[in-house]
Amino acid sequence: MSTRIALVMHDPLGSAFQACARHVLGREPDLAVFDIAPDADPPVQTGRILDWVHTRGSDEPILVLCDLYGATPFNIAVEAQRQAQEDGHIVHLLTGTNACMVLKALTDQQENPESLSERVRQGALRGIVNTEPPCDC
Repeated sequence: MSTRIALVMHDPLGSAFQACARHVLGREPDLAVFDIAPDADPPVQTGRILDWVHTRGSDEPILVLCDLYGATPFNIAVEAQRQAQEDGHIVHLLTGTNACMVLKALTDQQENPESLSERVRQGALRGIVNTEPPCDC
């Protein structure tokens, strides 16, 4: 059983990450995108996410990736997570998403949700590299 992946982000960032994953992987990525517009109604967006959550059984874990902690898309995702967990779903949520995280989530989807969540978080850190400029010696 694989973990389902959802991107809940400021519009159009989720779609951009999806396009990046399609380009890098050479296939359509197996994820759901919820781009949250500036004027979006949070309860309506929460409902959209929950509709997607309920399309399959509660035995399929879910990993939600958000862009910014504390922002509107994050708050919408937290509310959807809360309601989905009340309905018996296993939902993990990570913030600060970068391209490395999206790709790691998609390539390791078969992992159990607890280890997947941590591996995706670690993938983000490994993808952040501070390089020195070339020497003009």
